[in-house]
Amino acid sequence: MIEIYNERFADVEVLHAVPARMKQFPLPTVIFYHGFTSSKLVYSYFAVALAQRGFRVVMPDALDHGARYSGDAHARLQKFWPILKNSIDEFPALYQALINSGGVAEGRLAVGGASMGGMTALGIMARQPEVRCVACLMGSGYFTTLAQTLFPPSVEVRDKIIVSLKDYDVGEQLEALSNRPLLLWHGEEDDVVPAVETFRLQQALGANKLDKNLTCVWEAGVKHRITPEALDATSQFFVRYL
Repeated sequence: MIEIYNERFADVEVLHAVPARMKQFPLPTVIFYHGFTSSKLVYSYFAVALAQRGFRVVMPDALDHGARYSGDAHARLQKFWPILKNSIDEFPALYQALINSGGVAEGRLAVGGASMGGMTALGIMARQPEVRCVACLMGSGYFTTLAQTLFPPSVEVRDKIIVSLKDYDVGEQLEALSNRPLLLWHGEEDDVVPAVETFRLQQALGANKLDKNLTCVWEAGVKHRITPEALDATSQFFVRYL
């Protein structure tokens, strides 16, 4: 059995899941990020699955999503990259709030996410060495190039946004992704975030002999969606490494 709450950490509403009667005890903790135009509630099956395996799970709503949604769907579609960047920037405060709460067992905190959430997880891993391990499902860390084709910013702000993403891009930070366990999962027929994005990172880490901590899982015939196999791979990864 598990328990699920809506709470606030670092002034952000989160879905908070724990094994039953374990909320007040330190637990290995996973912060998990949802996808674009979705919410913590839609992705709550990750919280259920991970809490059942003994983890504390904290799922924040991204800016202009879920409890933070402004109601303007068109405007949100123009802000994919600023929203992604904001989630990465909010992480240190969320991390500190969880540490201060006493709920994280011995610094055992991991990050995961799917789609935009997976991209958020990679951006956090590249910048936050305190994270123990990371799971990125159907995402990419090559922000500056992907921004040319995936929800591209308007011409008026494109250069400014791409420049703002440069320090968050994994292309120049491969070593920061190599010294801790990293799971990359991708459906081979992904029609939103191309699977070649994950292959690119896998190849870059391998070419630089930085892939000893990498677990890469491909699923044939799968488009941009989470499968039961992806959920299971994520759970097993955190059980093994967190």
